[in-house]
Amino acid sequence: MKNIISFIQAKIKIFGKKIFSCISKISPTLSCKILFIIRTREIPNLKNPQTFNEKLTKLKLSYKDNKLISKCTDKYEVREFIKSKKMGNILNKLYFVWDSVEDIDFNKLPDKFVLKCTHGSGYNIVCDDKNKFDINIAKNKLNRWLKEKYGLATSELHYLNIKPRIICEKNLCDKNGKLPIDYKFYCSEGKIMGVFVCTERNLETHTKKSNFYDLKWNELPYLKEEYRGTKKIEKPKNLDKMIKYAEKLSEDFKFVRVDFYSDNGKVIFGELTFTPDCSCANYYSKIGNIELGKMLSK
Repeated sequence: MKNIISFIQAKIKIFGKKIFSCISKISPTLSCKILFIIRTREIPNLKNPQTFNEKLTKLKLSYKDNKLISKCTDKYEVREFIKSKKMGNILNKLYFVWDSVEDIDFNKLPDKFVLKCTHGSGYNIVCDDKNKFDINIAKNKLNRWLKEKYGLATSELHYLNIKPRIICEKNLCDKNGKLPIDYKFYCSEGKIMGVFVCTERNLETHTKKSNFYDLKWNELPYLKEEYRGTKKIEKPKNLDKMIKYAEKLSEDFKFVRVDFYSDNGKVIFGELTFTPDCSCANYYSKIGNIELGKMLSK
């Protein structure tokens, strides 16, 4: 019975994507509004946006032909942007970049690595031990992802301007195979709005625990209780460096989320995200959605 339910849910998801993709081609605004209602159970006001989600959605609709946004969303091309800001020292180690799965020589990969497709979100495969790594499963996933037009179903149209490729980077997991803490800085034109911290992440189930902090590391009530982590998260020792980097990397954008990891005390850049959770996340508390919205100009 569970297999039947999973099959039905998968089919609904596929058809849902196709329907939204068709709507996005005709009217990205209509697609955004429908998705917003489904995800947040609220009707968006895009003419006079007030909440954080509303303002991000309006911004999302302006990104289609923005070459800089597409470049910085690209998991590979963003490296050039980071270097242009004189911050090449915070980039994660890059082993390879390929145009297709057939180009990958798995024998040349290190014992631990991470594979990412450059043109979407969630296209990640973490290998903690190459001896236990299923190459065929990885190939099938990568081939499927490379064929997808990520962002069409969610009207994140800036993703469509990204060349689908695969990169291989250093695996930052600890000795127990756990993903490192993800420090996500919400920024607007060089000013930091707060830090969204993700722990206990699982790439397979897409689950995590989250907390939101100000720059003095006081927790803010910006997330719904069911999404908050209960464990105390210590302030990273290199927070000042992260702040400096986030301010510099965000100065060109009305909004961007700048992600970092701390690898044995060294700040490592993760990614730049302009439309977190399709710009209609359901995990913000009412006060969080309002207060974050106040920090963004219309």
